[in-house]
Amino acid sequence: MDRKQLAERFLAVRKFSEELCQPLETEDFVVQTIDDVSPPKWHLGHTSWFFEQVILEQFEADFRKYHRDYYYIFNSYYHSFGERFQRNLRGTLSRPTVRQVLDYRDTITARTARLIEQASEQDWPRVLSLLELGINHEQQHQELFLTDIKHILASNPLRPAYIRREHQRAEIPDQMGWVEIPSGQIEIGYGGNGFAYDNESPRHTSYINDFKLATRPVTNAEYMEFMKDDGYEDHRWWFADGWDIVQSEGWQAPLYWELVEGTWMVMTLHGFRPVDPAEPVCHVSHHEAHAYARWADKRLPTETEWEIASLKQAIDDNRGAFAEDRIFHPVAAPLSGGDGFHLMFGNLWEWTASAYQPYPGYRQAKDALGEYNGKFMNNQIVLRGGSCATGRSHIRPTYRNFFQSDKRWQFTGIRLADDPR
Repeated sequence: MDRKQLAERFLAVRKFSEELCQPLETEDFVVQTIDDVSPPKWHLGHTSWFFEQVILEQFEADFRKYHRDYYYIFNSYYHSFGERFQRNLRGTLSRPTVRQVLDYRDTITARTARLIEQASEQDWPRVLSLLELGINHEQQHQELFLTDIKHILASNPLRPAYIRREHQRAEIPDQMGWVEIPSGQIEIGYGGNGFAYDNESPRHTSYINDFKLATRPVTNAEYMEFMKDDGYEDHRWWFADGWDIVQSEGWQAPLYWELVEGTWMVMTLHGFRPVDPAEPVCHVSHHEAHAYARWADKRLPTETEWEIASLKQAIDDNRGAFAEDRIFHPVAAPLSGGDGFHLMFGNLWEWTASAYQPYPGYRQAKDALGEYNGKFMNNQIVLRGGSCATGRSHIRPTYRNFFQSDKRWQFTGIRLADDPR
């Protein structure tokens, strides 16, 4: 990108974050319901902190800190940048106020836009690289903003909607179809010239056996069959630690589902309504995805299998919802399965069977940015494809998201794989 293109993209992403705030009341900005959730106000401050400390401090000619304590308050997990405010206490901070955080945001946006214009030709390649990272970092936090506000509103007994949108019940799609993919030596990982995170590289050779991948995700109706068959009461389908969580947490259904007078209801960003059987099942953990797959006598795909299969589908073909569509909920698959894949991009992050590990030849950077992805390559599972809260320009077939096996507050779902029989 040249400077003009970068400035336009930077300002558009910053503006979209602010548009996401418009449905909120001031009181919504400070709430933190669980450790995984950050208050919306914190997301706004943290994304501005990233541009200030990572970029402006290095390249702005007359740099001065906006506020001496904001580095401490809005640092997330970067030990290289110093001390951080305790993550699980972010919701205790009534100050800075929402207005003060928005003023901070406006100032950092203006200073960063000015840097794009004024950075020297010598500095420009590094400025460009860091700004692309900062823009994509903000898009990640837009997604977290939406999933966090959903948890915040769902935890409120008034069940307030983020936005009101009339639900049109979908027709249940045809029986799940399958696409067979032959064995072979293949290459995966990012190999292009545009932006990608370091954990998507290097591109490398892998081998897959013959396998089949479902043409669409598992629906609510299909998942209900697992529930009716006492799926949450039968230890046979679960990993040992997953079964322990089912017992200790009392899981009986996906997150945000509630049985009301014999009807399963679900909290969405549009409010509380009956579960739609045609929609893909959402807000399930890796433990639940694995248990359902075992119950169905199938399995989850590896991330290598998922990536190879996804290359057969352009991101805009048979896609689900993205953040820009402002639906903020997964849509149902088409009625007919057809010959190809549906909803592989957007809609739902799909759990894989793969542990989040470095690719062969990966080298974690030794500076602060080495903390961005590399230090989390332990005890986490890879997800692929993006969700209805993901930016369309943010996702690609090689993108590797990752969470611990018990996490459910993201828009996560299930696509089954199988082996030749």
